[in-house]
Amino acid sequence: MKKYILFDNDGVLVDTESWYYLASERALADIGFAVDRDRYLRDMSRGLGAFDQAVAAGVDESAIGRQRKVRDGYYQEYLRTEAIEIDGVVEALAALSKHVRMAIVTTSKRADFEIIHDGRQIRRFMDFVLVRDDYRLAKPHPEPYLTALQRFGAAKDETLIVEDSSRGLKSAVAAGIDCAVVHNEFTRSHDFTQATHRIGSLAELTRIVLTAG
Repeated sequence: MKKYILFDNDGVLVDTESWYYLASERALADIGFAVDRDRYLRDMSRGLGAFDQAVAAGVDESAIGRQRKVRDGYYQEYLRTEAIEIDGVVEALAALSKHVRMAIVTTSKRADFEIIHDGRQIRRFMDFVLVRDDYRLAKPHPEPYLTALQRFGAAKDETLIVEDSSRGLKSAVAAGIDCAVVHNEFTRSHDFTQATHRIGSLAELTRIVLTAG
């Protein structure tokens, strides 16, 4: 039986992946650069994003810096105005809380995370949250999940990671921790062959937690 679950945030607990992409696409379109969506999805597995495409294409660094700030503004606008809930998440966490301790390990910036979870009930089930500001090396490096493991004082074999992207899966695999990948339409083309479990929703996690060796 698993005793701890480490959740990714974006695409797992809230539906934000596509809005971040659209904010990036919009910010770069403002300066005449068109993002290649297929390349964006491939680059995600390496921790790269839309602005890396612009850098590789030779877009001026000062323009890149300005548009990153514009992107952040667009993204936060979407977070405040668009529906980002995923059906059944709160109910699944309530069921899991009877069996395991839980935490969130995310690459989200603290400011974005606070907007995402303002008024939502997800955090009340979590022992702690690690945002991008809380560790040095981001996914796909294992540091974020190893940091959370240390915070819990948990063993790898009693822990389960829940992810939705190949970047997050690579982080889990590098950390040596079992990973359940939950379906997300935005990342469905990623390579998940190394996942321990593939699930359609978080409702399936209780069974996995109770039956895992």
